[in-house]
Amino acid sequence: MVIQSLKLKNFRNYELLDMEFHPQTNILHGDNAQGKTNILEAVYLAGTTKSHRGTKDRDMIAFGKEESHIEVQVLKNGVPFRIDLHLKKNSPKGIAINRMPIKRASELFGIINFVFFSPEDLNIIKNGPAQRRRFMDLELSQLDRVYLKNLSDYNRVLNQRNRLLKDLSWQEGVRDTLDVWDMQLVRYGTEVMERRKKFIQELNEITGNIHEKLTGNRERMTMHYEPSSGSLSLEEALKKNKERDIRMKSTSVGPHRDDICFQVKEMDIRTFGSQGQQRTAALSLKLAEIELVKQVIHDTPVLLLDDVLSELDKHRQNYLLDSIHDIQTLITCTGVEEFVNHRFSINKVFLVRNGQVTSEN
Repeated sequence: MVIQSLKLKNFRNYELLDMEFHPQTNILHGDNAQGKTNILEAVYLAGTTKSHRGTKDRDMIAFGKEESHIEVQVLKNGVPFRIDLHLKKNSPKGIAINRMPIKRASELFGIINFVFFSPEDLNIIKNGPAQRRRFMDLELSQLDRVYLKNLSDYNRVLNQRNRLLKDLSWQEGVRDTLDVWDMQLVRYGTEVMERRKKFIQELNEITGNIHEKLTGNRERMTMHYEPSSGSLSLEEALKKNKERDIRMKSTSVGPHRDDICFQVKEMDIRTFGSQGQQRTAALSLKLAEIELVKQVIHDTPVLLLDDVLSELDKHRQNYLLDSIHDIQTLITCTGVEEFVNHRFSINKVFLVRNGQVTSEN
């Protein structure tokens, strides 16, 4: 699959933008804070309806404007798709596929698959579990429609349960309804946890092989899913923590508290790994994500690299660049020198300056 073109109107710092991409390597270079990442964000948003930054729709609309428009042309297995998104300040976003409005964002599922790689991802190992959960959710929501539905239902029930826990302090009579929400939380939460476990198992072998090559066969990383319920089922853990949850007015166990453990030679590198080990593990994880997506969708994802090369040493830069030659890649950077120095094949170069994009070839 490839992104053929992008049009923007009143998105971030772009009043109007119309650009066409090469089906292989596209470099967007320029100084910081000129709008390079905004282009990647718009492309990602068109395929997933979500910002990779977690930004609200209204905050992506250009200052002083009431709405924004994104149009992306996609070619998937020889079939063209046009995706339109209208972001509005005071109402839900509008989405259309081939000019036909859709009611649910999930109808976009499967048209485009992205792997987004930013400098923040290099800290996924050492940062808190929220970033690692987000990694699982963002990718699985693109790969598995059932997971996306279960996660959405789980979050809805979780919010209702937490609201009820807060109400209990002044409305004791609603306590009996807690069991009803717990049943639903267990139902959807168990499905979410099982799919995440399978996802991590699928990634584990691929990640281990990549990590071994990156470290010159000196180390091999393993990873496993770490549920907050420990050895208990989610149902048992909720019952065990019920009084505590009532006291704390919050749900203490469930997929929203789970984590991924990364180990090298039985050492937990989240806590005890060096920065080099943590970054190598993070790079292995993102490269494994690309390979897994290829296997699942029987196609190549679109890779969005947001100023990552500047954060990697020469060895890791070489490995990354050698790994992405066969998929469409949109790369942001401050200069093209690192690609020239690596004799990396560049198919199209854009200069981004103050919300204006100029093709240089």
